[in-house]
Amino acid sequence: KLLICDQERLDRFNEIKDQFPDLPVVGVRLKAPVDGVIDFSAMLKDGGELPAASIDPDEDACIFYTSGTTGRPKGAQLTHRGCVNNVMNLAFWGTAMSHSLARANNMPPPDPSVAPIAAGLITTPLFHVTANNCMAQGTTLSGGKLVHMYRWDAGDALKIIAKERITSMSGVPVMSRELISHPDFDKHDTSSLLTVSGGGAQVQPDLVGKIDRAVKTARPGTGYGMTETCGIITSIGGDFFVDRPDSCGPAMPNFEAKCVDAEGNEVPQGSVGELWVKGACVIKGYLNRAEATAESITDGWLHTGDVARMDEDGFIYIVDRIKDMVLRGGENIYCAEVEAVLFNLDVIKECSVFGIPDDRLGEEVGVAIVLKPGTLITADEIRAHSAVQMAKHKIPRYIWILEQPLPRNASGKFLKRELRESLALQDAI
Repeated sequence: KLLICDQERLDRFNEIKDQFPDLPVVGVRLKAPVDGVIDFSAMLKDGGELPAASIDPDEDACIFYTSGTTGRPKGAQLTHRGCVNNVMNLAFWGTAMSHSLARANNMPPPDPSVAPIAAGLITTPLFHVTANNCMAQGTTLSGGKLVHMYRWDAGDALKIIAKERITSMSGVPVMSRELISHPDFDKHDTSSLLTVSGGGAQVQPDLVGKIDRAVKTARPGTGYGMTETCGIITSIGGDFFVDRPDSCGPAMPNFEAKCVDAEGNEVPQGSVGELWVKGACVIKGYLNRAEATAESITDGWLHTGDVARMDEDGFIYIVDRIKDMVLRGGENIYCAEVEAVLFNLDVIKECSVFGIPDDRLGEEVGVAIVLKPGTLITADEIRAHSAVQMAKHKIPRYIWILEQPLPRNASGKFLKRELRESLALQDAI
């Protein structure tokens, strides 16, 4: 119906605009006026009234594309009910946590009338639920302001925090780590910060304490969630996080949560199983993908694909992933996709891609390769081949070329965990 785009997106659209002769186009931050393109400032000047709309809470509010476990994009149908409940979960947890910490420290409850106006630094794209549903929607609801970064740079972020008096920053954990370890950190005023949180990958336990010590006014925090839950499932921060740095927090109020075995039976408290959740925030399904919906949601229970345990207080600990993917700096890298590219090399007989723990990015891509007899290839040649067919961040950082066949189970599947544990980083090329 309408395209709103900046210069970069407009340049792309111009290549195909003949296919959309009647599509109105609005330009934002254009280098110069463009014929046939309405400038965004003109829309603001003219104003206009919002149309009256009757909205069913369970209608689609937006569709976020997520690759799920297969690497093929699926349109997750986020409902109005789900998005609103996500914001209310965030508001509830923030209030409950601040009141609990005040009581625990024998302090009066916080007075919202004297709280600073929220100013959120948006460090990740708005096509992620972290930035859009958790940061943008929550900050807007409170009457705060949003400051967007075009591209992440820790030095630039420090300048923005000081200039805009940022109160909260959220991104993938590596951003928080780079921020507090930046050589110019002490040269900038970060006293406005109240929270420094991370999501999209597990916050390493050491980072929790480092944030708490580095930013005197701010407390560390994290949330665990999915596109398929319109945002967060759990949240944790402050003393709770410092006390349990390996936990992602308790499930939010409108979620039921349980850990189940391979047959879907709930396991005893403290035991490990796949985390399933149920509640208002679970998506309606995947657009035009009934089979994928049925595979992911059983009687309203969403299969997260993450292996977890819950303690006696209801705090959840993510211990592994069932999904065959690497989570690098908040971006999903699907092992099957990388393997498919590598198998285009005729010299490769077997290969198995898996995640290698990394302090900076959460995980890096590793691959074990067995070559066909009588063939040779170098790591540089493998990476050069990969660079032609996939994005740079998906190219394996760690490569092992092995002489023995890769370990398999009885059904012939590679035993990735066993393989990963048998390899030494110093032997990678």
